[in-house]
Amino acid sequence: MDTTEEIPVIDIFAGPGGLGEGFSAFKSSAGSYPFKIKLSVEMDEFAHRTLLLRSFFRQFDPGSVPDAYYEYLRGEDKWKGKTCQALLDAFPAEGKLALAEAWREELRPSVAEEVDRRIMAALGPKKNRPAWVLVGGPPCQAYSLAGRVRMLGEDPAAFYKDKRHTLYKEYLRLLAVHAPSVFIMENVKGLLSATSESGARVFEQIVKDLQRPPDSTHRYRLFALSRGEGGDDQLYSDVGHAKQFVVECERHGIPQARHRLIILGVLESDFGNETRLPRRLANRSAKVTCRDAIDDLPRVRSGLSKEEDSPERWKTFVKSAMNEPWFNHIAGNGHADVAEAIRCALDRVTNPHKGRGDRFVPCEPAPGFKADWFHDPKLGGACNHECRSHRSDDLHRYLFVSAYGSVRKYSPRLKNFPAALLPDHVNVDEALESGLFNDRFRVQLAGSPATTITSHISKDGHYFIHYDPSQCRSMTVREAARIQTFPDNYFFEGPRTEQYRQVGNAVPPLLASEIARIVFEGFGREWK
Repeated sequence: MDTTEEIPVIDIFAGPGGLGEGFSAFKSSAGSYPFKIKLSVEMDEFAHRTLLLRSFFRQFDPGSVPDAYYEYLRGEDKWKGKTCQALLDAFPAEGKLALAEAWREELRPSVAEEVDRRIMAALGPKKNRPAWVLVGGPPCQAYSLAGRVRMLGEDPAAFYKDKRHTLYKEYLRLLAVHAPSVFIMENVKGLLSATSESGARVFEQIVKDLQRPPDSTHRYRLFALSRGEGGDDQLYSDVGHAKQFVVECERHGIPQARHRLIILGVLESDFGNETRLPRRLANRSAKVTCRDAIDDLPRVRSGLSKEEDSPERWKTFVKSAMNEPWFNHIAGNGHADVAEAIRCALDRVTNPHKGRGDRFVPCEPAPGFKADWFHDPKLGGACNHECRSHRSDDLHRYLFVSAYGSVRKYSPRLKNFPAALLPDHVNVDEALESGLFNDRFRVQLAGSPATTITSHISKDGHYFIHYDPSQCRSMTVREAARIQTFPDNYFFEGPRTEQYRQVGNAVPPLLASEIARIVFEGFGREWK
């Protein structure tokens, strides 16, 4: 194909748009942006609002986004109390296009006819349709290891009936009916070990279905994108090579150890059965660290939950750690280095100028890597950078955990905690005995990639403690978004809990952009 042509993209189960963002932001060596999102489908109200706002942003050429967009992100007086719909109304032409692109709906049999109509409207008649790409992954909570343990323990029958097991069939139906030239399917690594009620491996059946979608005559060739445990064999051959589909994000320039299944499928009838990948994701010897991703963002403090909150009360309580018996205990019981790190941190504890942060915090961000990807000089600060509130007793736990990580270079387990700092949970003794969930408080180490940002970050932040002990807090939405590689001008709509959930469920856009490069080069070589 002529690589100057526009390549349409349909994004289903889109979440806040990580995969779509990566494709749409991919820039060719000729300076063009070949991939165009034609339709994004997402059922969640707040993720859809995020998609809608980003779709509006994409209606403008780079560098020509109106000031009103940035004023809305900053929450300036003109836009206070208003939703992104007000922004769309202010620009009717672009607003109409955004509304046509970002559709709030759950894919299911009862809406199949409308889904097909919208796809045909977006792509045009089949006989004249250009090469195009389908991206997305069905909701994956039921496939995750943690999700399976929890759901099987609560109600095994309900687990096997959970509709999230079969939503991938909606993906298959689109492959069968619309035959995209290329598809990208993403899911959790736990899918490899998932089994049906009869004991059959779920992944084995999914692969067969992807290679030849039910009720269709066409076939797909499936490719691995990462040179990992599968060795040099890029083309899927049998279930014994299933692990080759696992993409370890930290090996490819992403600042987190996120391991996900990503499958690239190429339609044989479009490109022939000699299809090969032009390249795979590049391995990078120097890993991008958590510090690289977020250290330039403004210092903020947490709030105090369930009690009166003020900067002075917060500061006083954090500094009171020096007077606690547990502090004297660790100083004399093999943790003198941790105690010294705490002393140094407490000397640096101040009330940050930015307080707890806000919807928008004015600053001049200077990311430690890929600054051209993240930074937008028209924005003038950091969005979604507001810290949650923490229980006062958790503040000292956060102080201990982050100080421990700063000197030991690993996050402590509960067994490493002084007894006085152990959480008052009914299963703590079991955790200490068995080791299960023994890492319920986890610091993200400054000098390493972060651990996987998941939707759990919306709950309590205990797994996502900031590495700076003097800030004594969990990560903000913007920090999580940086680790997920969302650009700074990507705004997350909804309550803060929902913003966290969206970020945790997303595909890193920077990784998606590298996948887009592979697809683009494949189109340029006609996959031969």
